[in-house]
Amino acid sequence: MNILRVAPNRPVGWPDVAVAVGNFDGVHRGHQELVRAMVAEARAMTGTAVVLTFDPHPGQVLAARTAPRTLLSLEQRAELLATMGVDQLAVLPFDRALARLTPEAFAASVLRDTLAARAVVVGESFRFGARRRGDVSTLASLGKDLGFRVRALAPTLEAGRPISSSRIREAVLAGRVREAGELLGREYFLDGAVVRGAGRGRTVGVPTANLDPDTDLLPAVGVYAGRFLDRADPAEERHSCVVNVGRRPTFDSGALTVEAHLLGFDGDLYEHRARLFFTARLRDERRFPSPDALTTQIRQDMARARALLDPDHS
Repeated sequence: MNILRVAPNRPVGWPDVAVAVGNFDGVHRGHQELVRAMVAEARAMTGTAVVLTFDPHPGQVLAARTAPRTLLSLEQRAELLATMGVDQLAVLPFDRALARLTPEAFAASVLRDTLAARAVVVGESFRFGARRRGDVSTLASLGKDLGFRVRALAPTLEAGRPISSSRIREAVLAGRVREAGELLGREYFLDGAVVRGAGRGRTVGVPTANLDPDTDLLPAVGVYAGRFLDRADPAEERHSCVVNVGRRPTFDSGALTVEAHLLGFDGDLYEHRARLFFTARLRDERRFPSPDALTTQIRQDMARARALLDPDHS
């Protein structure tokens, strides 16, 4: 899938565009419904399936102090969207000039003049334009004059409530990674590089891969069961692991780290790119009276992780 940074009034030249518009942070189950509907529209007219998103997140420009931490990087969004049949990811740089565009100007300069959209798919709560004055009815009315039809989808519900990126962030920050996975439609993950740590895990017989995450939204401090994917592994084997997100209070209560002990694995992963999936929370992080007591607890964590992740062989 191609990723193209676009600008108002600069035509991209894609034929018969169907476009889904939004931030798509998380590419959660609600986003997936929008994308599937948009791809179906594009295929029906043998056209181009496009997602239009914004970078940076509008909140980071309009309210930087309270802006949400993002669930996914732009590259991660692109990776997930590509698996759903999206042909083009159009990235509109968000700045204050763009924020000042009226709904009429946005629809004309971006949806018509840049994308030449024929079909636009959004959620029912979609708002756009300066001060979010435009809504779905505004968009549909403008589309009649600008040459595109509008399809608005109802929110996807889980436990009677709409699935949203903010709801998923709340679950991740609280350590409810299983709930986050249910809302996402896949396990929550972090990408990053494996870096050298203090080496204390190896001294107690439990070596860890220390991940330097690409994004700053981390699960709550604690111990988790998960899986580790070495992006350099051509077989893309996922290794069961125990993950500690915390400050190692038994030793020094230092900087926050993300460390994964891979069950049954012994190898050098330094400087490899990795993806760390969070399956379930095992316990809170706590200070132990000695390294031996910590090692005993880690062995118990490993047994619990095996039972969760590979029950047939635990």
